[in-house]
Amino acid sequence: MGGIHWIVTLFFFTLVIGILAPIGGVGGGILFVPLATAFFPFNVDFIRGAGLIVALSSSLSSSPYFLKKGMANIKIMIPVVVVSMVTSIIGSVVGLWFTNVLPQGGSYFSISLGALLFFIFFIMMTSKQIEFPEIVKIDRISQKLVLRGAWYEPSLEKTVEYRTTNLSFGMLCFSAVGFIAGMFGIGAGWASVPVMNIILGAPIKVSVATGMTIIAVNNATAAWVYISRGATLPVVCIPSVAGISLGARIGARLSVKAKPQVIKYLVLGIMIFAALLNIGKGLHGIGIL
Repeated sequence: MGGIHWIVTLFFFTLVIGILAPIGGVGGGILFVPLATAFFPFNVDFIRGAGLIVALSSSLSSSPYFLKKGMANIKIMIPVVVVSMVTSIIGSVVGLWFTNVLPQGGSYFSISLGALLFFIFFIMMTSKQIEFPEIVKIDRISQKLVLRGAWYEPSLEKTVEYRTTNLSFGMLCFSAVGFIAGMFGIGAGWASVPVMNIILGAPIKVSVATGMTIIAVNNATAAWVYISRGATLPVVCIPSVAGISLGARIGARLSVKAKPQVIKYLVLGIMIFAALLNIGKGLHGIGIL
């Protein structure tokens, strides 16, 4: 009965995460990994491996709907994915190495990740117009690649046009995002949204939708490292994928209809919650809590 209990619990646990993930623009790994580590009796490597697969499943379930609605921007996704895909593989290898060689290394990284999330949270809280950023100047690369788009916004009852900038700096940031995502097994949504929103200047809804499509590519590459090293467990992954896939389909439809301001505060809420979880997990790992 114990095994069945954990399977059922994992399904409903990931179902809730799946609903929240597309609305907040996170793959689900940022919530799954810290919570599963705290409440489920599985080895941390299995949880991180499952975290990448959970985020991948969430993205694959919700991305087609975002693309259909014109909210996800492929032109933005392609250049940033080129760098983050490579660094996510490197991060996965480094993450598994740290677990085996430095048992407490992961705890210090968790604390650092939490601190980084707090920093991003502060920037997004103090930034103005993150729902519909105003672009003053466009850099040459963004201009040549025509990084712009439009989507119908139900809350405004009109088509919203937008453009983006700072692609070079954005790609540099995404290289770091990919590395951290692969190392911790948390997916890249936690940082993809603020990078696209604050640095590239994409509207919050576009950032959320495009962030989910980026997760699909990044996590597919990073997850293979964990799979090849035997760091995935069917009893953890199967119910998690089932729950997250169903939840993500529901969440994607809610995201399209939700007001940009609601999505803004949900993203901020998930970010601060994840920051607290990671810091708590890290402090517990080094024996302070």
